[in-house]
Amino acid sequence: MALRGPGRRAVGEWGEGQAAAYLTALGWEVLQRNWRCSAGEVDLVARDPGGTVVLVEVKTRSGLGYGTPLEAITWAKQTKLRELAIHYRRSHAGVGRVRVDAIGVLRDGQSVRISHVRALS
Repeated sequence: MALRGPGRRAVGEWGEGQAAAYLTALGWEVLQRNWRCSAGEVDLVARDPGGTVVLVEVKTRSGLGYGTPLEAITWAKQTKLRELAIHYRRSHAGVGRVRVDAIGVLRDGQSVRISHVRALS
């Protein structure tokens, strides 16, 4: 059975925290969490060391019963993320390059596995 309600939200927030820590350890600057506009929401907005602003979709799983975290990012979700990138650029004049990445966070017992896909197509 899929996790719903407050427990699901807590797992998602935990995963976003793990993803933010991972990016920070890579030397990235996390600019915003849960950026919202009329088109939807992006989990993290960060700047990579090269100066590119990156909108990051984070998917978290506490097991593989429903597949890997990144398998949850469908074609429709990728389309939505590209739309959100357009909205972000429009609302942040002069931001420069914007890219969309995805981070999968898997809590596997006591360990955490992070997968990072850059430049979703």
